[in-house]
Amino acid sequence: MFGLEISSVPVILPGLETVLQADFKQMQWIMNAYTIACTTIMMATGTLADRFGRRRVFIISILAFGITSLICGMAQDVAVLIASRFLQGLAGGAMLIAQVAILSHQFQEGRERSKAFGVWGIVFGVGLGFGPIIGGMILAVSNWQWVFLVHVLIAVVTLLLVFVGVTESRDPQARKLDSMGIVTLSLAVFGLAYFITQGPTLGFDSPQSLGVLAATLISFALFLYAEKTHPHPMFDFSVFKIRNFSGALMGSIGMNFSFWPFMIYLPIYFQSGLGYDPVMAGLALLAYTLPTLVFPPVGERLALRYRPGIVIPCGLFTIGLGFMLMKFGSSLEHASWLTMLPGCLVAGIGLGITNTPVTNSTTGSVDSSRAGMASGIDMSARMISLAINIALMGLILSQAVYTQLKQLLPGYVDSTHLRALAESVAAGSTFISPTLNAVLPSTAMHDALTHGFGILMLYGGISVWLLAAISVFIFAPAKRVLATN
Repeated sequence: MFGLEISSVPVILPGLETVLQADFKQMQWIMNAYTIACTTIMMATGTLADRFGRRRVFIISILAFGITSLICGMAQDVAVLIASRFLQGLAGGAMLIAQVAILSHQFQEGRERSKAFGVWGIVFGVGLGFGPIIGGMILAVSNWQWVFLVHVLIAVVTLLLVFVGVTESRDPQARKLDSMGIVTLSLAVFGLAYFITQGPTLGFDSPQSLGVLAATLISFALFLYAEKTHPHPMFDFSVFKIRNFSGALMGSIGMNFSFWPFMIYLPIYFQSGLGYDPVMAGLALLAYTLPTLVFPPVGERLALRYRPGIVIPCGLFTIGLGFMLMKFGSSLEHASWLTMLPGCLVAGIGLGITNTPVTNSTTGSVDSSRAGMASGIDMSARMISLAINIALMGLILSQAVYTQLKQLLPGYVDSTHLRALAESVAAGSTFISPTLNAVLPSTAMHDALTHGFGILMLYGGISVWLLAAISVFIFAPAKRVLATN
């Protein structure tokens, strides 16, 4: 369910601009409400699952995910959909954390654990891999609501599987919930995402934007204070001294600086940049997502043979290489899904190699009784970086389109209208007002969108390469110690 929810919803976003009259920022918030809610609940879930039982929390979260998916499917207004997506994100984040904690406790031996997480990666990849085409086919035969309503049916099946196969477990050392840490971290993430998303409209140097930024910094400072003073913090900073944990965490962040946030915008490129319908766009996206289904077991075997300190940075580098190939493919004169295919495949392979070794390393580098806390930090790092980069990629895309349009209209003085046009183009719209239609070249909108996506792919590639280098640096001292011994 969690994988399918990530990859099927982006396919319907271009259509929501027309159906629900959603603008570019609202489309961003349809995704970011979900990711910020995941971040809000994840650390609380880790503690609650350790304390009250991972199976119990898992069952509650599955029920909540089914109910909130029903609410999303019934939404008739974009504001209602954003609010219900936040509720769905709360349930989804709780569901994912409880799931990883259960796997970590129920499968503790080396090969058994690797096999379990390999299967987990495959199942997660099934949702991710087939999500785009499922979303496109749902749009073709029915309506966008069923992209959410399908989870109601899957939730029923999942509950039956949990009752049959999951044993209860808890951490006898679990303590009181870190409420202040949860609230302050959530406010900091929301504030930063809001600052990035709304900054172009409000003005980054406006009193409103500066006030949001100040509140964000204060919230983050309070979070650090809360974690240092709480007797049982949700972020136990001592685990960052474990190099395997910290190096793997760079892998979590790297995937969500590149692969996952770009998933939100790639359907726009396929539909508006290359002119494909939702079904064809979903088929084209399979090259991006299907490798995440095939390669998690390969990543686990490589990690067992060569250690995560080698596999994780190499996986991140491969993702970056895929982004550079996608940029090259999109810049060709007759760009199509075929020119994008090599880059999509390579990026997906890199993600498949990286994902399960990261998850296994973060939870496996601490005692099994602290699996909930470790998985909570890992998944929170993923969701925080994802939420920030959904907003940041949206800003980069719209700013690149705006810059391109401004070059085509050097004498156009209404920057507010031009920025609104750039955001509309970034969202996939091809409508031009009659006034601008008379002065813009016929291909201006398409060229601006293609230019914007080229900059976005460059950002994704460079950022994940930088994080791969940081991961190597963190892992490297451990190698030197082993060599000395």
